[in-house]
Amino acid sequence: MTTTPVGMRCPECSQQRTKVVRLREAATIPRVTYALIAINVVAFLAEGNFSFGGQPTSKIYEEGALIGSIHGYPSIGVAHGQWWRIVTGGFLHENLLHIAFNMYVLYILGTQIEPVLGRVKFAMIYAVALFTGSLGALIVSPHAITVGASGAVFGVMAAFAVEMRSRQIPLMQGGLGGVGGLILINLVISFTLPGISWGGHVGGLIGGGLAALIIQLGDRRRVPSLALAACIVIAALAAVGTVAVAKSSEPESEPVGVQLPAGVSVPGS
Repeated sequence: MTTTPVGMRCPECSQQRTKVVRLREAATIPRVTYALIAINVVAFLAEGNFSFGGQPTSKIYEEGALIGSIHGYPSIGVAHGQWWRIVTGGFLHENLLHIAFNMYVLYILGTQIEPVLGRVKFAMIYAVALFTGSLGALIVSPHAITVGASGAVFGVMAAFAVEMRSRQIPLMQGGLGGVGGLILINLVISFTLPGISWGGHVGGLIGGGLAALIIQLGDRRRVPSLALAACIVIAALAAVGTVAVAKSSEPESEPVGVQLPAGVSVPGS
C-alpha cells in the first residue's frame, strides 16, 4: 500500500491521476443558468427566425407562444386546453435581438446569484417567476401573443435585489446603478416601448421577489423544505390563475370574421 494525501491506496491506484473537484468549486458552477440559456437557445434555433426583426412563422412558435384566447377560434389558446403555452412561451423568442438581450441579462445575473442561493433555490425562483410572468401577461393582454424569458429574468432581478437588501448592500451600487438601476431601466422600457408585455415583466418581478423572500424566511427559520413547498404552491396558483384569466377572456358569443393575430394560424390550415 502507498500513503497518499487521501489515505492508503494500492500501488496501481496511486498511479492514477483523477481530477479532483472541490466542493466549493462545484457549488459555484451555475449549471442551472447555463442549462436555461441552452434550452432557450435550442428553442430559438428550432423556431428558424435568425433575423433581428419580425416574427417567426414556424409550427413551434405558433403552437408554443403564450396566448389566452382568440375570439372566433375555440381551438387556440390556454383557455381551450393548450396549457403548455404557459411554460413554452417563456422559452421562445421573436428574433435575435430579443433572445440576445434576455440571455445576456440572465447570464450576468444568474452566474452571480445562483452560486449564492444554490441550484434548487435558483431554479425554483426562476420557475415561480415564469408562471407569475405568464399570469401577468394574460391579465394585461389575454389576446396578444407573448413570448420571451423576460418575465423569468425579471424574477431573477428581483431575487438579486432581495439578496442584496438582506446583506445591506445598496441596490444602486455598481455600474449603471447596479441591479436597482437595471430594474428601473427595464421597467421604463417595458411601459414606454410598444409591443412589450409589461404585464409579464411586472408579474415575473413580483413572483421572483416573493419567492426569494419566502426562501430567505425559510432559511432563517431553518425550514427550507417548507419554503420550497410554498414556492411550488405559488407557481401552481399562478398556473391556475392563468387558465382562469384566459377562460374569462372568452366572450359569451363568438364574433364572426375575426382576423388571427400575426404569427398564429388555425391548426390544420
